Amino acid sequence: SRGVRSPRGPRAAAEAEEIARRLDDPALLAFALNGVFMQSCTRAGLAPRRDAIGAELTALGARHGLVNHEVLGHLIRLQARAALSDLTAADAHARAVDRLAERHERPLVGVFTAWYRALREALSADAPGGSADESGGSHDSAEAAYRSAAARLDGAGMPGLERGLLPLALLGLRLARGRPARVDPRADWGPYRPWAEPFALLAEGRDTEARGALRALPEPPPDLLYEALCCAEAAAALGLGDRPALRR
Repeated sequence: SRGVRSPRGPRAAAEAEEIARRLDDPALLAFALNGVFMQSCTRAGLAPRRDAIGAELTALGARHGLVNHEVLGHLIRLQARAALSDLTAADAHARAVDRLAERHERPLVGVFTAWYRALREALSADAPGGSADESGGSHDSAEAAYRSAAARLDGAGMPGLERGLLPLALLGLRLARGRPARVDPRADWGPYRPWAEPFALLAEGRDTEARGALRALPEPPPDLLYEALCCAEAAAALGLGDRPALRR
């Protein structure tokens, strides 16, 4: 199941994990650990916990021939290590999971690693000695990588990823480069539209409405984009000079 705000979800996941360990059933434990992972985004700063879950899933999958869970473990660790700025380890997990996907014919894995490599393209241009130049070439290449990754979602059967992810990624790219947060109101922002709204209103000079939209934002959903949405909210608050929103 998806992460939930209620303590009931994490508590149920922990109980399922405890039962699976007691029964000493590898497949059941792998299933339960997946549930624990789904409940591991309830606040910021939980990447180390997700990394530990991914490590156990990877080892469990490899030891008992549970390929899907081995793949999942690598993908979890890919996200967690990237979140912790350990890009060397994240790169290693991307390569490992691509090899597994090729060996066991799991084509959808490439959708996730394509998004990671688009992120790497964006980050590499920001690094010392990166290829950023006055023409914005590095920005353009990163944007092209994100658009290419988004195209792979078409028909992939993952609507929860498809809607809104590309415009949110492009917004993050602009904010990371210190560029104006150009927001296309016609884009399919999906569930992330509320976080785009303050930027759109601010760009139109409607500061009072932008401040109202900012202060009306709910807490982000407890999923892997929790911290990204918190950062977008903070950037909008900075743009408006809204100290109460920043403190929140």
